[in-house]
Amino acid sequence: MAAASRKPRVLLVHYWLVGMRGGEKVLEALCRMFPEADILTHVVDREQLSPLLKQHRILTTSISRLPWAKRHYQKYLPFMPQALEACDLTGYDLVISSESGPAKGVIVPPDTPHICYCHSPMRYIWDQYHAYKSSAGLLAGIAMPHIAHRLRQWDVTSAARVDHFVANSNHVANRVSKYWRRDASVIHPPVDIAAFSPVEPQERGDYYLWLGELAPYKRPDIAIDAFRQSGRKLKVIGGPDKAVAHLQKSAGTTVEFLGKTDFDTLRHHLSRCKALIFPGEEDFGIVPVEALASGRPVIGFNRGGVRDTVTDGQTGILYDDPSAAGLNAAIDRFETSGLDSCDTAAFTDAAANFTEDRFTKEMWSIVRSQTLPHGADWQ
Repeated sequence: MAAASRKPRVLLVHYWLVGMRGGEKVLEALCRMFPEADILTHVVDREQLSPLLKQHRILTTSISRLPWAKRHYQKYLPFMPQALEACDLTGYDLVISSESGPAKGVIVPPDTPHICYCHSPMRYIWDQYHAYKSSAGLLAGIAMPHIAHRLRQWDVTSAARVDHFVANSNHVANRVSKYWRRDASVIHPPVDIAAFSPVEPQERGDYYLWLGELAPYKRPDIAIDAFRQSGRKLKVIGGPDKAVAHLQKSAGTTVEFLGKTDFDTLRHHLSRCKALIFPGEEDFGIVPVEALASGRPVIGFNRGGVRDTVTDGQTGILYDDPSAAGLNAAIDRFETSGLDSCDTAAFTDAAANFTEDRFTKEMWSIVRSQTLPHGADWQ
């Protein structure tokens, strides 16, 4: 008598669960694909999670038992590789790791496929190491070279354990190849484009918009400097308050800081700005897609994931000079391009390439290609 088939057991490994940002939105999409999957993470703050993630069984590594781990988890980075390797994954038929911090380094059973969805190789030990080191405190700055050296060795070694890499952009796929010497499929993350919509031309304002966390790598300082020089109007949405206070010191009278806003206010300004200003280099960048879904073009620095989402001269302007002068030259070009007044369908059609349905379909294709040789039954 043939043994009864059982439903495959799936484990989703995520670096840490302390908020709901882009990586966690991808994890939610994976949870909808695998509603019975377990989640493994280093540390979890359940109060910060969405109801969907809370429905899943969430396991934690030994990092969660260290003092003040919810708040100071990043200080325990050197201990995370060993914590991952200590986890017993016996019984799982598929492992999908969500990598931006240490997540892919789990040791899976010999017959268990391991797919890694890479948001980014760890920036603080690779391409942005020197930027992080220069901004670290005295003690951290002294320790970083020793810690980062060991982490790089482990990072490369653990990459060999993954059966198939998926990158969230061509930019990240190139970095996976550069640092880990592995090929990666590209599947863009899902964006909730249905939450955004265009408005009639007469409803739009006479200002540009910068939107996001006011982190140095997103280069809000470049945008603020450019608009102070040009005298054009710029609205800035984002926090934290400490960063707002610092940036206000160098802003001109035409730059308005709105701080952190509710979603309705954010959506209001995305659909009514002349264009989104995007001067940073990001791994993918969800905000440009949200701007396109709102019927507005993007003026972006021609590096990183924005190359996958914005077409120069059609859905925005991409520029190569990262300075304030370079941004102002791009805005000059935008204002003579006609993009501000063109049919919003060009923008919303471009945004339609980044739906969750598309993400799910492409991820299922990868999952089946990796699991069918192992006899997994996904029906």
